[in-house]
Amino acid sequence: MTHDKHQPFIDFTMADAAQAFRDGSVTSTQLVLACLERINAGKALNAFVTVDAEGALKAAAAIDHARQTGIPLGPLAGIPIVVKDNIHCAGIRCTAGSPAFADFVPVTDAPTLRKLRDAGAIVLGKTNMHELAYGATGYNGAFNTGAGRGVRNAYDQTRIAGGSSSGSAAALGARMALGALGTDTGGSMRIPPALNGVASLRPTWGRYSGLGVIPIARTRDTVGPMALNMHDVALLDSVISDEYALPHVELRKLRLGLPAEFWANLDPDTREVAGSVVTRLTQLGVTIIDLGKTGLMELNDAVGFQAVVGESRSSMEQYLKDNGHSMTVEQLARKIDSPDVKWIYENWVLPNKFPNAAGELMDVTRLYEQAQKSGGGRDQLRARYAELFARHQLDALIFPTTACVAPNADDSIYEEENFRRLIQNTEPMASAGLPGLNLPAGLGSRTGLPVGMEFDGPQGSDRRLLSICILLEGVLGGIARP
Repeated sequence: MTHDKHQPFIDFTMADAAQAFRDGSVTSTQLVLACLERINAGKALNAFVTVDAEGALKAAAAIDHARQTGIPLGPLAGIPIVVKDNIHCAGIRCTAGSPAFADFVPVTDAPTLRKLRDAGAIVLGKTNMHELAYGATGYNGAFNTGAGRGVRNAYDQTRIAGGSSSGSAAALGARMALGALGTDTGGSMRIPPALNGVASLRPTWGRYSGLGVIPIARTRDTVGPMALNMHDVALLDSVISDEYALPHVELRKLRLGLPAEFWANLDPDTREVAGSVVTRLTQLGVTIIDLGKTGLMELNDAVGFQAVVGESRSSMEQYLKDNGHSMTVEQLARKIDSPDVKWIYENWVLPNKFPNAAGELMDVTRLYEQAQKSGGGRDQLRARYAELFARHQLDALIFPTTACVAPNADDSIYEEENFRRLIQNTEPMASAGLPGLNLPAGLGSRTGLPVGMEFDGPQGSDRRLLSICILLEGVLGGIARP
């Protein structure tokens, strides 16, 4: 969209596009061409594994023709989207960001994507990601289209995009598409959106189909939608879930809980932006309840990574079997490009081991079974969340999505401190299977980089959470594009 003729729709939301289609000022073909132009100009971001320009233009032409002839169209007709490359898209290779799957071309769409395509969405291409979705940085050397390593931040190419849904968030932040699908196991639908200034939802676990996705852990993985604002996220969610109603919410009746440990270790920009959000909401009449230390992180420590590692091998083996892949998990591991992911596979996933609290390597099956059993660790974590929501009559918990703005894209990203600050706040609710949103909150005064606020709600409160964040986005305002 570098040419002036395309400038008017560089910041199109889905609602803007739908209106422009209706009044005839823009065709779907023009919008797709503008997105493809931006994708081409932004190769340095390493956001894409595969761009399907031919397929996208063909789909756009068909929708433009249908619109001209008065054929009824779906709610996403002509809207260009991108899809994380671990989600099956018929006829386009699906790599999960790994050379291990470089030649895999699915024949059918994942059910989540099928819903969007049936509603008229147009797939521009498949986005790059942290290899096999096993990380929070997106610093992946495979399938790079630019000179630097890994997916880069839409606001600053010297920074990471976050992971694992790296390319989906970077492409949206850079205005290469209007919507995206990603996946989330412990933060991947929230960390990259927070770092790239886009809105997103990790739905209640089990609300979306998990079929047609290259997995990490079956009881933790979920597909989720991202867009440029909360309204568009709600539209994508309604198409996937068939829930269209948005409950009525009022600012002065909102009750948000502030969990102290989720506000620790913040960098200056994150602290400043997050603090100003709380101040502003308080001024607007929102009730903010200081919960002190909630114990949620401690409870998660016993069930988080143990569950992920405990399910990794069996989930991948089942996936390979169900989808007719001839390779074994061992053969897959040999083809992994990223040193951090290779290490996890060789030390934890393949041998089925995980360090206990004292750092000794244990058989992960035992740790996993303790976490999963009735009344065990995961049940205790869920019960603690339920108790907090009920006792304080909370609509949601509020905290910064990540403890820092996007770190530098260099080998320092492998330092544990960087990883910890990125995932510090996002994992507990994923262990509990709760819904959570990332709402872009502002740009840091020192770095100019996006800061996101996370809102986690009770199980099944997805549509209410979306309503709350549509309302809050309206009063807080959006953030400036890169």
